[in-house]
Amino acid sequence: MRVISRFLMSASDPNHFPAPTLPEVAFLGRSNVGKSSVINSLLGAKVAKTSSTPRRTRSINFFEVRWPGKPKPELIFADLPGYGYAKISREVSEQWPSFIEPYLKERSCLALCLALVDVNVAPQASDRQLLDFLESSGRSLVIVATKSDRLSGNQLGNAVRTMTQEHPGAHIVPYSARTGAGREELWKHIKVETENYAARL
Repeated sequence: MRVISRFLMSASDPNHFPAPTLPEVAFLGRSNVGKSSVINSLLGAKVAKTSSTPRRTRSINFFEVRWPGKPKPELIFADLPGYGYAKISREVSEQWPSFIEPYLKERSCLALCLALVDVNVAPQASDRQLLDFLESSGRSLVIVATKSDRLSGNQLGNAVRTMTQEHPGAHIVPYSARTGAGREELWKHIKVETENYAARL
């Protein structure tokens, strides 16, 4: 699937966020989970900066996305900073700016949350807390099991089964930014949820 994208803005003040006129897809995860790589893979362009060291960004990066042949953007990707939810744990929440939890709970145009989890490591407490928080918020959720190309088929299957047992109601998409595995499946989820949002307007 081909799309056209551009960096829109970086903002930490909710008053400066884009007008809530387009469906937004939020990308969440630990700093080293590969959010920027997944975003670049989905968009087919290096619009999100990647780094070998965890970033200390205190803002949300927004990217416009439109379909080829369409004059206007169809949706927005929102790349959120690393973990920290005030209602999860003090240790985790200290790493996050205070506006993130209100964004997830109150942003009217938020159509889908993509929770990125490194499938190569055992489930982390912070990952479980993130997923529990998103499930309790009532937001549409897809778990993206990143770096899936590093595991054998059996290892990947076992890891996905573990995630399914812990979060039986969630969609889980194994994803490799390096090979593109999972890209089309993830785009299907994104299109369904953003089109459902648009239909409710």
